Amino acid sequence: MAVDYAVIVVYLAGMLGMGWWGMRRAKSKSDFLVAGRRLGPWMYSGTMAAIVLGGASTIGGVGLGYKYGLSGAWMVFAIGLGLLALSIFFSARIARLKVYTVSEMLDLRYGGKAGILTGVVMWAYTLMLAVTSTIAYATIFDVLFDMNRTVAIILGGSIVVAYSALGGMWSITLTDMVQFVVKTVGVLLLLLPIAVVKAGGFAEMKAQLPSEYFAPFGIGGETIFTYVLIYTFGMLIGQDIWQRVFTARTDKVASYGGTVAGTYCLVYALAGAVIGTAARVLYPKLPSADDAFATIVKDELPMGVRGLVLAAALAAVMSTSSGALIACATVANNDVWSRLRGVASRRGDDHDEVTGNRVFILIMGVAVIGIAIALNNVIEALTVAYNLLVGGLLVPILGGLLWKRGTVYGALASVIVGGVAVIGLMASYGILANEPIYYGLLSSLAAYLIVSLATRPTDPAILANWRERLAGRSTEDDEAPAESVSVPS
Repeated sequence: MAVDYAVIVVYLAGMLGMGWWGMRRAKSKSDFLVAGRRLGPWMYSGTMAAIVLGGASTIGGVGLGYKYGLSGAWMVFAIGLGLLALSIFFSARIARLKVYTVSEMLDLRYGGKAGILTGVVMWAYTLMLAVTSTIAYATIFDVLFDMNRTVAIILGGSIVVAYSALGGMWSITLTDMVQFVVKTVGVLLLLLPIAVVKAGGFAEMKAQLPSEYFAPFGIGGETIFTYVLIYTFGMLIGQDIWQRVFTARTDKVASYGGTVAGTYCLVYALAGAVIGTAARVLYPKLPSADDAFATIVKDELPMGVRGLVLAAALAAVMSTSSGALIACATVANNDVWSRLRGVASRRGDDHDEVTGNRVFILIMGVAVIGIAIALNNVIEALTVAYNLLVGGLLVPILGGLLWKRGTVYGALASVIVGGVAVIGLMASYGILANEPIYYGLLSSLAAYLIVSLATRPTDPAILANWRERLAGRSTEDDEAPAESVSVPS
């Protein structure tokens, strides 16, 4: 294992080095939070794919393949579909808004008053997303070093907090590009073919497993529908995803680059399911499906390759964790704390802006590590996060983009009714039940339509400014252009 350890240590040291490099270039709020809005198609596609394909997509995707066969790809497939929908229909308009958070977009569209409430809901979602990613470090470091769970979470979490706080989105962008390459090589180019060969090829896999393992809908129609509802729609509205859209150099980069990343996700989804199916042939009686990834890596891969593939799993977790962490800190600082203090988050001293956001990353990072140590059930935490996000914010966000008659009071009613319904139904039916998101989303939609139609339409001046921003014709921005930095595309 010495070579494998060396690969991991070099990888982790490289992440910290990228953080230091990014710190030297994060000179303004725009640099720190959205990488100066300068990413070209190559870097944008790689970093977008990196953030959406986390530990759940890698370790969990293989686990679903182990349990259900090829149809286990549907969870990650739904993520890819969501990213494609976002990129094709919305990302160009979102990029032209030149904002930093989803709540700022809602304030522009509805004329204020929705920011703090929507910010709190988005903060809760990004916090739990960061927590679930951080918990996954325990699994990986246990395979690597037989490390205590708490120590593993502190180690992995501290590295992510360090490079995220040092350089903000610049550091995260650079590390995500490395993580994208490592995941591509480790999972797609190495683990996938090796797993299939070790299992005897597709013919042997079909001979060893029931036919439903190779049925495209074997996981069940209701499960697929729920994945689409939660993950596909969740991709459309999450702060962690939107913050990456804001990094695009142009609206065309956001649209084209996101489409490439979404297509990559579909390939990654199928690869994970195939690896899990191969693991079922090799290890038919694992105690848990989520052990499939670690087991096949540990037992079937040669020295060195094993370290690279484990680094790929670590990369998947770290990319999602860092993206969720900076999103959580951005929302906490810009949408909640600044508004509660009555301080506008507009033009100010760039150094103070960067310092303030850096401090919030540290605070949120410590909170995430603490909650991750105390929490055991990853699936429940992730389900709560996505239920709150989709049930509370999907309707007012998409309504604002698609329906000009929607009002701020309709948006507020939608957030409150949808959020309360989801929480109440989770308490009644159980966190993992499908009913909370079904009925919560319907109640949110009903509240939005009824209250919007019952209240005065949005001020025409607000809508006119909104249309100007969507079209990219407004010169208004949160700060002056940052210093020029050479960035590869």
